[in-house]
Amino acid sequence: MSDQTEQAASNNPLKAGVIGFPIAHSRSPLIHRYWLRLKGIDGTYDPYGVEPENLASFIGDLAAKGFAGINVTLPHKEHVLPLMDEVEPFAERVGAVNTIVVTDDGRLIGRNTDGFGFIENLRAGAPDWRADQGPAAVIGAGGAARAIIAALQDAGVPEIRLTNRSLDKAVALAEELGGPDLPDIIVRPMEDRAALCTDAGLLVNTTSLGMEGKDPLEIDLASLPDHAVVTDIVYTPLKTALLAQAEQQGNTIVDGLGMLLHQARPGFEAWFGSSVSVTPMLRAMIENDIVST
Repeated sequence: MSDQTEQAASNNPLKAGVIGFPIAHSRSPLIHRYWLRLKGIDGTYDPYGVEPENLASFIGDLAAKGFAGINVTLPHKEHVLPLMDEVEPFAERVGAVNTIVVTDDGRLIGRNTDGFGFIENLRAGAPDWRADQGPAAVIGAGGAARAIIAALQDAGVPEIRLTNRSLDKAVALAEELGGPDLPDIIVRPMEDRAALCTDAGLLVNTTSLGMEGKDPLEIDLASLPDHAVVTDIVYTPLKTALLAQAEQQGNTIVDGLGMLLHQARPGFEAWFGSSVSVTPMLRAMIENDIVST
């Protein structure tokens, strides 16, 4: 029995949550509370709106307030890094923490599970995808792109082609994540984005383009091979115009909701001491919440 499970069994509820500012939009409480009920664990998971000026004090009090850990969302993912006692290598590499684990002795361990969530979602939605079947074309150079590119590098993608509306930002990201023993990261201007699809095995949109209320992502997919997978981290709507276009021409598509669900698993398992999975019932519950809001 893990330390977390023993604590729950002693009628001392385990405590976790998510911080951000604003935080009302977060669906993390729905996900983790579902798993807590499913596993019969005496624990809580609540949202906490933490203003930037209060971040350091909130993080510093986690152990004293009995937290097993927390998730971190915008705008705090980068700012919590110097507040950690230890930052795991993947989180250090991408420069962001989305999961904090409080150890038994009160130390704070910073992790990043976004890359894990992306790869797990990709493998679940496109079981035939292989990292070595061609380059990956990535649109966007924000925080999500950093985690996704690092995860694709670790998975063995031979080449990453990157584009972004701000070319300078893409160049900086490529320089920071590149290295002599890593796959090449080739940067191209946004107006050349269609050319990135040639012989690619994967196309990823990491931007907000295509999200409800945002401009669409316009791209010609004619040069995208039939075997290529197209995925979009946007999940409102679940099927973006990009995914609909790719599906119409016969490509396998993967929506962004699974990334949100899968990235939550490592945190829950660390805090509450129980392994969990992304089930059709969980996905349906979150889909229904998206539709109703």
